[in-house]
Amino acid sequence: MKRVVITGLGCVTPVGNTVEAFWDSLKNGVCGIDIIEGIDTSDLKVKIAAQVKNYDASLYMEKSEIRRSDKFVQFAIGAASQAVADSGIKDNVDSERFGVYFGSGIGGFETFVSECDTMREKGAGRVSPLFIPKMISNIGAGNIAIKFGAKGPCVSVTTACATGTTAIGEALRTIRGGYADAIIAGGVDASVAPLAIAGFTNCTALTENPDPKSACCPFDKRRSGFIMGEGAGALILEEYEHAKARGAKIYAEVVGYGSTCDAFHVTAPDSEAVQSARAISDCYAECGEVDATRIYINAHGTSTPLNDKTETKAIKRVFGEKAYDIHISSTKSMTGHLLGAAGAVEAIASILALREGIVPPTIGYSEPDEECDLNYTPNKAVKTEIELAMSTSLGFGGHNACVGFKKI
Repeated sequence: MKRVVITGLGCVTPVGNTVEAFWDSLKNGVCGIDIIEGIDTSDLKVKIAAQVKNYDASLYMEKSEIRRSDKFVQFAIGAASQAVADSGIKDNVDSERFGVYFGSGIGGFETFVSECDTMREKGAGRVSPLFIPKMISNIGAGNIAIKFGAKGPCVSVTTACATGTTAIGEALRTIRGGYADAIIAGGVDASVAPLAIAGFTNCTALTENPDPKSACCPFDKRRSGFIMGEGAGALILEEYEHAKARGAKIYAEVVGYGSTCDAFHVTAPDSEAVQSARAISDCYAECGEVDATRIYINAHGTSTPLNDKTETKAIKRVFGEKAYDIHISSTKSMTGHLLGAAGAVEAIASILALREGIVPPTIGYSEPDEECDLNYTPNKAVKTEIELAMSTSLGFGGHNACVGFKKI
């Protein structure tokens, strides 16, 4: 199989709208969770979230494009533009061998709600002709392909909270198989809106803890639900020889991918963790044997009662007693849960941890849970040699995915 490397990174997140700002925040344990701004929360039980701050879409899009696109597309274009510029790929690849694998868990949620309100209040004739092309979840991938002339495979992945990771993994397989030379891969969501918050709250997924600093505490005994977040992450995956021939900067090699489904429940993970463990195991098998003390796992770590203990069990199923030697953290403790963007943003964190030998912390951790007894890197980053970085994602519907990266 062809080797695949990462040659560009880009992100828009609650802790920074560039890769440099994002990584600096993670290393320093900066929390991006705060009181929700810009929407009416008076009727909501949950009043905190991890929102993107000070994002300027005009850095990447014309004013007319911004007006005609939902916020989730604006985030996607921002992250993808950063990654493409970082890689220098645009003018150095055959457009028909240049693809996009970019997903969203929900799509244009703000547009959907706004146009529903318009129809109810003003009638069907007033619904915008842009409603559908602004709202459908594949339009992020479509707009990225249009902007950068990527005429190869263009796939919009939707595997709920595993979307970003699945997009990276499927892009890996596409390049390995010889169907593309480079792919913009990642995920996006922008759904911090009253209807979404109410829906997640009423299915008991969100915490109702009102304190932004303690509400998200992955693997901690006090955990009570996840924090809604928003943002986008984009990575340039490129065939190794193609990247080497053009003298590209290489961040890491993508060395493994696993994808499974619990086939168990629409929201809850299977507490036996058999299939989530298999996703990790399948990925690790492709990565090659590595001493556990040199492995970093960026865990899904949502701060929900079920996810964190299930994910802990999955890691133990794969690594046995060696699981206690692995460096693990949940960067969601700082970013909140970015839904379809989570896996992509966390893959970026994994790659940078690998490059710099720094494990970002799980902040807000203070009360150990006997069912979550691994090394979660509590509260402060740790400097250590890392040989393999893995990122796991476990989504609603039972979607499990894991990707692995090594230095090259």
